[in-house]
Amino acid sequence: MGYNGPVARHRRAFLGQVFLTDRRVVERIIRSLALQPEDAVLEIGAGPGNMTERLAAQAGKVWAVEIDPELASRLRQKFADQPRVEIIQADILQLPLDPFPRSAGRERIKVFGNLPYYITSPCLLHLFRYHAWIEEIVVMVQREVAERIVAAPGSAEYGLLSVTCQYYTQPAVLFSIPPHAFRPEPQVQSALVRMPVAPQKEALGIRDERVFWSLVQAAFAQKRKTLVNNWKERCDPERVRGAMQELGIDARARAETLSLAQFAALVNALPKRISFTKAQNDR
Repeated sequence: MGYNGPVARHRRAFLGQVFLTDRRVVERIIRSLALQPEDAVLEIGAGPGNMTERLAAQAGKVWAVEIDPELASRLRQKFADQPRVEIIQADILQLPLDPFPRSAGRERIKVFGNLPYYITSPCLLHLFRYHAWIEEIVVMVQREVAERIVAAPGSAEYGLLSVTCQYYTQPAVLFSIPPHAFRPEPQVQSALVRMPVAPQKEALGIRDERVFWSLVQAAFAQKRKTLVNNWKERCDPERVRGAMQELGIDARARAETLSLAQFAALVNALPKRISFTKAQNDR
């Protein structure tokens, strides 16, 4: 059972957009969000407004972000008589998020998104930059990406995305969503992922986030290389091996075998002066 009408039929495949049209899946997502009247929600990829409509019925404020100008125009017409819904025609990757909580008189907001598969990682990184203003992130993503987000160290799916998401949030896959729930139908399974925002800096005792992320990114730069080899341009290999030995980490270990806590302990055990590039510093 799906949504009908000209807006639902309007599609922009070149933008990577697929629209959720299955009412049963929409309602299941709404139940999972458990929104309250005091909640303010930023929706990423509003599309034809199927989820926007249900979000507005539950939350006190909804900002619906849509990159497609034509869809955004139709959304403004559709929600013209609903003051709690604000349509924003913008690229989410270029949109500052800190003004939203203040404009609604909230300390933090919730984020829901149907993320185009090709911008999933950049979009999550953009959200994490504004983690202080976000309470929870709930997103529909490709099932394979969902598995990477929650992956454990040592698994085939574990990587930089896993470490990053698990540093900023406590992610969990809620359920899978079949291709036929979308129009046009994607060729892959999707999944709904909930990520309560809970940065781990203090819990892990990380002294310098810039150094931490510089080394974590470098650790995953070449997956076939050991941690020592990936870090040799930034740290003296002998010091790295010494720190690994003290922490009980195999000196031949690769990045995908280390937990978030092990990364934090290892970085903290290294000298304060670490070489990292401006691009990594701009994280």
